[in-house]
Amino acid sequence: MAQRVKPDWILFLTIVLMVCFGMVVVYSASSVMAELRYGSSYYFILRQMGWVAVSLLGFMLFMRLDYRKFQRPVWALAPVGITIALLITVYFIGRHHRWLTLGPASLQPSEFAKPALVIFLAYFVTRRLRAINSKYTILPAFLVIALVGMAVVVADFGTAVVLIATSAVVFYVAGLEKRYFLIAIPGSLLLAFFAIASKPYRLGRIIAFVDADYSIISYLDPHGKIKKYVESGSSVIDPKYQPLQAKIAIGSGGALGVGLMQSKQKLLYLPEAHTDFIYAVVGEELGLWGSTGVLAGFMVILWRGLRLFWLAPDDFGKYLALGVTAAVFVQALMNITVVLDLGPTKGIPLPMISYGGSSLLSTLTSLGLLLSVSEQAG
Repeated sequence: MAQRVKPDWILFLTIVLMVCFGMVVVYSASSVMAELRYGSSYYFILRQMGWVAVSLLGFMLFMRLDYRKFQRPVWALAPVGITIALLITVYFIGRHHRWLTLGPASLQPSEFAKPALVIFLAYFVTRRLRAINSKYTILPAFLVIALVGMAVVVADFGTAVVLIATSAVVFYVAGLEKRYFLIAIPGSLLLAFFAIASKPYRLGRIIAFVDADYSIISYLDPHGKIKKYVESGSSVIDPKYQPLQAKIAIGSGGALGVGLMQSKQKLLYLPEAHTDFIYAVVGEELGLWGSTGVLAGFMVILWRGLRLFWLAPDDFGKYLALGVTAAVFVQALMNITVVLDLGPTKGIPLPMISYGGSSLLSTLTSLGLLLSVSEQAG
């Protein structure tokens, strides 16, 4: 019989503290850019505060809901279908293929693919747990995951990687045989290759990471067609510029940091200082202890999420907790590896820390579901 757990105050307080810390760092990282572009250093932080208010409401709402209400076909399939429809709509009518503009606000539909897919995975795996290796389980699941992944990857490759990684974790823990992963890996790599090659800037990021001076590429492509293709769709002269500036920021911070609000790299040296590369600003201003503190926050989420996986009273709660935990932690790990130049740039925010309303709302509603498992099991 499953153990009964109390509401997880450690997880709750960790999430709230990380959101509050994120607002402080967003203001620090964005104030100079906001002053130059919009005439007010408070431009970005005021917008972020509005999203924090909405996201915390969603967080509290989902935390208080009984997660078992989502164990229905309509909740498993409808959000996935709506997300795919929104992604397709944005692709055909949107100028940037990422954003859906609603008055003064903009939404990034790919962010909401994460909670939608997590609910689907929890529902589907729970229904088919005793026949997880049956073709009648694998084929429908693969179809849904592939549809969501392909819809997302058109505009947001990083989020698509998070979705696929989360799905792999859930199915692996559920007992899917390794031979199916061995079959899926070559196909996934092939699709990833075409997704990367279809966008010059994506290919440029990969090349910048593995062969920045084009020494290998030039040998394989003496006519320089690949380099011309990359340059034709790149908005930056040097794809290594961002990772280089991020490493300079982190190196400048040392152990104790240069002090809050004292970053020099955010003064137009480090692009996307308040979004994808905000972890570099944390490292520069707060040093090793600040960077480690952020990482420790995500480790606490991983710890408490896995704990809920073990203690949840039913299979749906177990796999819901696992899916949410995997999605948040994988995204955080991807962002941090990019900032530390341990992986190619992907354009993916740091959950709860980076500026961005869609990411914050998606993350906090997902974490609300995670806490709901604790609330209802207690």
